[in-house]
Amino acid sequence: MTTRRIVIDVPEKVLLAEKTDEVGFASELCTLAAVKLYELGRLSSGRAADLAGMPRVEFLLELERYQVFPFEAELRDLERTFA
Repeated sequence: MTTRRIVIDVPEKVLLAEKTDEVGFASELCTLAAVKLYELGRLSSGRAADLAGMPRVEFLLELERYQVFPFEAELRDLERTFA
């Protein structure tokens, strides 16, 4: 899989406030972005899992931690079908 590197400047104060290092913060930031993009319907669960760097099933299970319903897109499709 081809990837692209995106560089984000993070103030040192943010890392200190989060009590984390660059690697941990970068990993969590990718997961948070993946969760939000999935929640907004901009990424499928598979692509969001790719962004988060984890298997799809693990990503779907991780959504509970962020209070995101794992099948929101499927539910919306069903609602549109039967509306």
